Amino acid sequence: MNEPFVRGAETPWQDTNDVGMRRQILGHGPDLMLVRVEFDEGAVGALHHHPHRQAAYVVAGRFEVTIDGQTTELTVGDCFYVAADKVHGVVAREAGTLIDVFTPARLDFLSTE
Repeated sequence: MNEPFVRGAETPWQDTNDVGMRRQILGHGPDLMLVRVEFDEGAVGALHHHPHRQAAYVVAGRFEVTIDGQTTELTVGDCFYVAADKVHGVVAREAGTLIDVFTPARLDFLSTE
């Protein structure tokens, strides 16, 4: 991105391959990316892995989060970290929003812009 400021109301949303989810890329450079992800109640971010490190903050809702075979429930104000190539996924127990930070940037997300 070349712009130093991003206005969420003016930033397009992307559909994901998961039913009941959408994402909004709020900012990125080659080494860092910030993404807002909204989930309908019951939406599943299927178990997957990628070479990026990821931290996520729960803005709204309640999520069952699995990382490397460990599962816990997180709510507003909680967060999680996923090391590179660890299998992880979430289930939205309530409708909610996560803010995801990736390093390096997810080029696969940019190809769908």
